[in-house]
Amino acid sequence: MRVSLLLLLSAALFFVIKANAQEPFSLSSKCPASFALVDGNRCELRTLYQFYTSTQNRGVGGTQTNLPPHRDGFSPQQIDLGRYLFFDPFLSGDGSLACASCHQPELGFADGRGLSTGSNGSRTNRSAPSLWNVAFLQSFFWDARATNLEQQAQGPLYSAIEMNTTPQQLLAKLQNNQHYVSMFADAFPGEVSLTLDNIYLALAAFQTSLISLNSRYDQYAHGNHAALNDTEIAGLNVFRSFVARCAECHTPPLFTNNQVAVIGTPEPAGRPLDIGAEATYGNAKLRGGFKVPSLRNIADTAPYMHSGVFGSLRETVEFYTKGRGHAVPEGINLHLHWHIWEPQLQEHELDLLVAFLSTLTDHSFMPEVPRQVPSGLPIGLTALGHAGKVSTDKVLHTKSPSIGASLAARE
Repeated sequence: MRVSLLLLLSAALFFVIKANAQEPFSLSSKCPASFALVDGNRCELRTLYQFYTSTQNRGVGGTQTNLPPHRDGFSPQQIDLGRYLFFDPFLSGDGSLACASCHQPELGFADGRGLSTGSNGSRTNRSAPSLWNVAFLQSFFWDARATNLEQQAQGPLYSAIEMNTTPQQLLAKLQNNQHYVSMFADAFPGEVSLTLDNIYLALAAFQTSLISLNSRYDQYAHGNHAALNDTEIAGLNVFRSFVARCAECHTPPLFTNNQVAVIGTPEPAGRPLDIGAEATYGNAKLRGGFKVPSLRNIADTAPYMHSGVFGSLRETVEFYTKGRGHAVPEGINLHLHWHIWEPQLQEHELDLLVAFLSTLTDHSFMPEVPRQVPSGLPIGLTALGHAGKVSTDKVLHTKSPSIGASLAARE
């Protein structure tokens, strides 16, 4: 009897050990949605907008206009490796923050804060911008100081008030993780694979796969006029009118012109003027200038502006009709963009604008959040917390049961 019991316990222990054994992670060989796998194991973007040739069809803000140049051509494995890196707090110095901590999928790849929170609770100087459609952007950060996504990645990684790591620490941690060593070899075959440059490249590959071009507005733009109701169409007309002039900077279909603009937004109470792009370009005419953000998924990304000073879209659109330079502090001289004037929009027109902006929401190609990451740390969406907007059944409180637990790339 005792022998039989020991045999049963041994068998049970064997299966527990086997279930918890460290198995390698597997990277996807398929491209994300809206991408086609082409020769050379490359993923190329496919959208209906590629069939349009005009950049300003039917006037500023017209439908069926093409998109600006974009970046693609990464392999499925590089994109998927970047996905794991993006959600893994292992990349931060103390293992508490992931890229996704400030760029949460269900918050429009922002974090719902006016000023983001970094390492050890440090408050950053600006809000986290959305990452949707960054494949089309020409510069990065609010002040446009980075010219590509690889350069952009190094900003938060090595900032003492953000992820607070060093190149040496980051590389050593990943090189000492057997899963990441194998995954980098899969994503970058035939070379020294796990390098700093390839870390940045994988993160860039994932971010360029974040495509949002299938909103109700897009369906309307492609010819389905039933996709928008009368109120939303009226809001589009206000948006693209010469009175409101929204579309002159937030130009469809990307809803940004990829430029820097000085618009004179106020700072939160008690904060000094943020000089913005003046520091990037050394040009006093750009004092207080910031990148024109895309309005894609804008309803998900409150609060608004570079410092989150406006809590709602209604407050934000109202700012533009209160008069040129009305929020510029006394004694501060800014070269305001010529599109900033005094449209004197009526209250119902502001409501129409808000109604239209909500039609730019699209989660069709939302990437899957890994249930587990190679470090075994909790997924990097819970470090900062957020009141109310992220659904707990999808992404919050996701923990890996053990270091190195196995996971297929697309759960």
